[in-house]
Amino acid sequence: MLNSNLLRKLDMQDLMVFIAVYQQSSVTGVSEALFVSQSTVSYCLKKLRTSFEDDLFINTRTGMRPTHKACTMYAHVLKILESINLCHAGPATFDPTRQAVTFNICAPEYFEHLILPRLLKNFDFADLPVIVNMHKLETDIPADELRDGSLDLVICFGPNFHRSHPDFKSQVLVEDDLVCVFDKRATPLEPRFSLQAFVERRHVFPTPWTSTTNMVDGWLARQAYKRQIVARANSYSAALKMITGTDFILTLPRRIQKLLAKDTIFNHCEAPNGLPGFTLNMQWSQNSDPDSANTWLRDQVLKACAEQGLS
Repeated sequence: MLNSNLLRKLDMQDLMVFIAVYQQSSVTGVSEALFVSQSTVSYCLKKLRTSFEDDLFINTRTGMRPTHKACTMYAHVLKILESINLCHAGPATFDPTRQAVTFNICAPEYFEHLILPRLLKNFDFADLPVIVNMHKLETDIPADELRDGSLDLVICFGPNFHRSHPDFKSQVLVEDDLVCVFDKRATPLEPRFSLQAFVERRHVFPTPWTSTTNMVDGWLARQAYKRQIVARANSYSAALKMITGTDFILTLPRRIQKLLAKDTIFNHCEAPNGLPGFTLNMQWSQNSDPDSANTWLRDQVLKACAEQGLS
């Protein structure tokens, strides 16, 4: 709010005249510099004097001498005009065609299989000098690295698989559910596993991110059940190789099953009723929200999802 109603009558031209008179000490010079008449400069000075209740400039033989108040005002008025120019220009916009850039993303294997290949192809097709460094997702979201800018994005599972942070923003990228995959020679008769049949089979557990719990065993524990895990794999592909030629079960995200489990080798059936689905979420720090490079990266991730019908 303004301290005085007199200030409401001022406009940008008045402030420009103030700066010009202060710098040039000449009404004639100001008139030529601003391409306005001398009468306009005089009118602006009159408005300024009325609004700030001070002479501001005194006409002397050597030119217009600023008063003490005008001297104290100069830096503030200059900042006002600079701020107006910044508002007009807006924030600097990231242009990936002009500068090489490296983005750091922390994500599970699911993202690397499903979204990252399309993201990189889009960069390549557009001939953009963009490098993406991937960091493995651990048990907890690397909150400090996201806050200090060491990481640009964290891609994680949801809902409620990781501790929430109120200063992070989040967006769902993909929704998916789980299916049971097995060697074709070990295909069960039923199209959907019962809970009892599911826990009676031996399982291979893929660990696409480091965690002490997982969505399958957490759900089984709530049903007072436990499955037998014969092996833990570091990747989906390795887990698929482990079940080849056995009667082991591998519980995979449906989108990963369609992508990696060749139907010449593997079959699949529905998981037991009640086994919940999950989401893949993109998270970023509020500090990065206005950053144009970070905004551009998030848009590219969303574009890669949309192009594949994932979102």
